[in-house]
Amino acid sequence: MGIRTGQQYLDKLNSMRPHVVIDGEVVSENIAEHPAFKNVARTYAKLFDMQHDPKYQDALTYLSPTTGDRVNASFLVPKTVEDLEKRRAAISTWAEYSNGFLGRTGDYMNSSLTALSAAEKWFEKADPKYGERIRAYYEKAREGDLLATHTLIPPQVNRSVSGSEQLGGQLSARIIEEREDGIVIRGARMLATIAPIADELLVFPSTVLRGTPEDAPYSYAFAIPNDAPGLRYLCRTSLHNGGSTFDEPLASRFEEMDAVAIFDNVFVPNERIFLLGHPELCNGFYSETGAGALMTHQVVTRTIAKTEFFLGLASEIADSIGIDGFQHIQEDLAELIVDVEIGKALMRASEVDAKLNEFGMMQPHWETLNAARNWYPKIAQRFPQIIRKFCASGLMALPGEADVNSDALADIELYLQGKSLTGPERVKLFKLAFDASISGFSGRQALYEYFFFGDPVRMAGALVSSYDRGPVRERLRDFLNREDPA
Repeated sequence: MGIRTGQQYLDKLNSMRPHVVIDGEVVSENIAEHPAFKNVARTYAKLFDMQHDPKYQDALTYLSPTTGDRVNASFLVPKTVEDLEKRRAAISTWAEYSNGFLGRTGDYMNSSLTALSAAEKWFEKADPKYGERIRAYYEKAREGDLLATHTLIPPQVNRSVSGSEQLGGQLSARIIEEREDGIVIRGARMLATIAPIADELLVFPSTVLRGTPEDAPYSYAFAIPNDAPGLRYLCRTSLHNGGSTFDEPLASRFEEMDAVAIFDNVFVPNERIFLLGHPELCNGFYSETGAGALMTHQVVTRTIAKTEFFLGLASEIADSIGIDGFQHIQEDLAELIVDVEIGKALMRASEVDAKLNEFGMMQPHWETLNAARNWYPKIAQRFPQIIRKFCASGLMALPGEADVNSDALADIELYLQGKSLTGPERVKLFKLAFDASISGFSGRQALYEYFFFGDPVRMAGALVSSYDRGPVRERLRDFLNREDPA
């Protein structure tokens, strides 16, 4: 089939029968019509439609090596630096449409599946059948243009013990039965972003397993349909309050739902199981296959688009109220410019220094991407701070779209105009600033980016332990022992 249209995606979504709990309501059909999911589902539908638009099609797609149909470019197995650039161009196209506010566009998990399929031989360390299955599933996702999400970590109950020890091992999703035709899963996992509007749920290794017998039930990698029997999603309350694109310009378009995935005796057939047991392989699932590097290549591309958005927004605000000439404002604008350029430089360096891995995939330079993913979560916290500083009390004196279209228009025109904008234009701009800096939507975005790859402290420790500091230390020792001429 190849690339889907937005309508095909929505029709498929509405035909599924998931078990989604939100605000005390169980939603099990026509999910794309529910108020909590309708707008973001249509935003995702727009991404699918962009693949068919002549303006974007060359960037977003390539020809399937098996069918010749057009498929999404995030499924392209990179063999050259040019292939990595092709992938980045596709990822950028979607990221710029959402200004980086959609964290689970299809190209994220597609990148994981692409690297895993290329690393088919890695799975032979456990059993050749797993490599064959991941390859077949990758092709299924590619040819069906499936939208997948994943669920990551054990429930946040008692972090002082491992997932296998929480409530005697009864909380985390685990294997409770192995059958000839598959496995049965019970328990829960966090945090399944966009789960209600996805086609598939990928349940891959996440937290480090110790390799003890107690960890065996938690050692797995598999995929299930979003409406698999026994699978339930427990959602948070939507952060879109029902406002228009004028009043909630970001939340009304990009409010990705987060959910806890609950497995109530969910059966997973053999063909959808990609790893079973082998905790030591589970621990290397991302690093040893190149999946982590290709996924991070997608993430850094997206966050560059998001940083550019905040630079654009801050620049528009500064010009609109005549503060762009002040030095303290220029200092903050310079900070955003530097952040944009550092992001681009790290991305480019990761591609230029890419090398073919042992499976023949051109893998972007991991050390550079690892630095980027440790850097961005912290600097991104500054973005809404800068917007709040620029807008100040202007964020707290905002009428809405209904007021603009009422008898209050004359007051808005007179008293809320900007240096370079009419009253309604300035209100519309500041509504965007509000949604990007102090709304519930913006708060979730800040939290999401900060913990995107996990606890920043643990990530920093992992970076230090994995980075080869030997050469620079040797150079320092050589300097200390150098005997310079008198």
